[in-house]
Amino acid sequence: MTTTAMQPHPLPTFTALRFLSEGWEEMRQTGFKGVLYGVLFVLMGYAIQFVYQHLWQMTMGLTAGFFLLGPFLCCGIYDLSRQRERGFLLNVSSSTMSWMRNWKSIAFFAAILTFFMIVWARVSVVLFALFGTHNYPDMKDMISQIVALQNIEFLLVWTGVGFVFASLVFAISVVSVPMMLDRGSDTMEAIGASAKALAANPGAMLIWAITIVVVIGGSLALFLPALAITAPLIGHATWRVYKNLLPPPR
Repeated sequence: MTTTAMQPHPLPTFTALRFLSEGWEEMRQTGFKGVLYGVLFVLMGYAIQFVYQHLWQMTMGLTAGFFLLGPFLCCGIYDLSRQRERGFLLNVSSSTMSWMRNWKSIAFFAAILTFFMIVWARVSVVLFALFGTHNYPDMKDMISQIVALQNIEFLLVWTGVGFVFASLVFAISVVSVPMMLDRGSDTMEAIGASAKALAANPGAMLIWAITIVVVIGGSLALFLPALAITAPLIGHATWRVYKNLLPPPR
């Protein structure tokens, strides 16, 4: 791939709603087949909730598995968009194995995400131990301690550190998995393209990141089954972000 082909397109700042609209159109044109992957995200969310309530010691491992498996599930959503775009017959079965086209790079990227998650979880535990008076790991008590006004120092530090971790993850993942799936790029090339796309469009990417947090975070916090729709919606929209940001290779 040439350097020219890797120059990201400039995007208007407020394009997030357009991405969502295009993502919904992708869902419609693919016959809402991506909902299958959304259901899997819902099941994983319930599994994490169940494990935390009954076997909290295993929560870290299951959440790590969630981050490790996530990119592979997203590949299926991206591949449905890719199939439609290329005029192929839509095939859910084929999409489930699409990651195999570049499995080494995608698996390495999944491992990187998992590493970030584990480090962040450990840092959170340390921060909570330093600032909180608590009966950890009871979920209700932990949340009440986090949001209590007397723990404002903890909340500020925890939010600040979390923002740094989230920013790093977003910077390396804006277009990484779609690019690895679509172009067969290696992990570091895709990460570099994501960072370059973010640097070229900081305003648009900030709005897009906030949109993801609102849509997915709202589903997780308010009504977990909504992920069956919102997860594939963000997945298809992310494919549109990738296609809008990176011109085809020359």
